Amino acid sequence: MVMMLFGLLVFLGIHMVGSLRGFRAKLIDQVGLKTYKGFFSLLAISGLLLTAYGYALWRANGAPDLWNPPRGMMHLTKLLMVFAAIAVVAAYVPSHIKAWLKHPMLVGVKIWALAHLLANGDLASIVLFGSVLAWAVYDRIAVKRRGDPLPVVPNNYAGDALVVGGGLVLYAALAYLFHPYVIGVPVM
Repeated sequence: MVMMLFGLLVFLGIHMVGSLRGFRAKLIDQVGLKTYKGFFSLLAISGLLLTAYGYALWRANGAPDLWNPPRGMMHLTKLLMVFAAIAVVAAYVPSHIKAWLKHPMLVGVKIWALAHLLANGDLASIVLFGSVLAWAVYDRIAVKRRGDPLPVVPNNYAGDALVVGGGLVLYAALAYLFHPYVIGVPVM
């Protein structure tokens, strides 16, 4: 439990620093952009690994069940994850989908967290996915308040086809490779 909480603190904490543009700008002025990005990446990856490993340990040691999700929630989670995967891919490809979602990575993270909250009733899952969902909601509000530029709508739909196709490939990779072999829980 402690390892996961520390990992979450590091991972979400470094992302909170990134959302505080004034503080972020001061750090970049002091250490330089390359050093900032390198340190940010190192902390983010470390936090993610600590979170994942801590989550696995907590669940292996018997995180208490707070509720038992109905079987239908597992099916709803699978469906929601298709949209989450498409949203994540949209963050990297200019498309109408990206323009419509405005901040597709945050949309994908929110859908992922909500979907996993629906399918998991143990305390470790509720803390992990609830924390990530709360951060993503906070960050979306912070982005809107900052007035960051929104994605531009492209002239054609090639990007949309790439986003949907890439999202389906990502979904299949997560469901058939990542989840059963890395997480240890088969999805399909």
